[in-house]
Amino acid sequence: MTSPSRKRIINHMITVLYFARLREALGTSSESIALPATVRDVEGLRTLLVARGGEWEDELAPSRPVRAAVNQAMALGDTQVADGDEVAFFPPVTGG
Repeated sequence: MTSPSRKRIINHMITVLYFARLREALGTSSESIALPATVRDVEGLRTLLVARGGEWEDELAPSRPVRAAVNQAMALGDTQVADGDEVAFFPPVTGG
């Protein structure tokens, strides 16, 4: 039996998708991530990924134009991320 004073830490699992130049540069189209309790929104997730360094830091840096969607709906940095969500990162697309 667990003591009432002990808290169980549960990481939320999300799926992250990468499209276009991000997929090519990062060498993956998707991954599952267990989010630390401190990551609650898209910006926090992006910061977590940038902290990996290398190509992650280069491609997802705040100065780089990258869009995000949560569960296939366009998202801003303060959009909340919850257990089971799908978060996609992709460069802005232009057409002509």
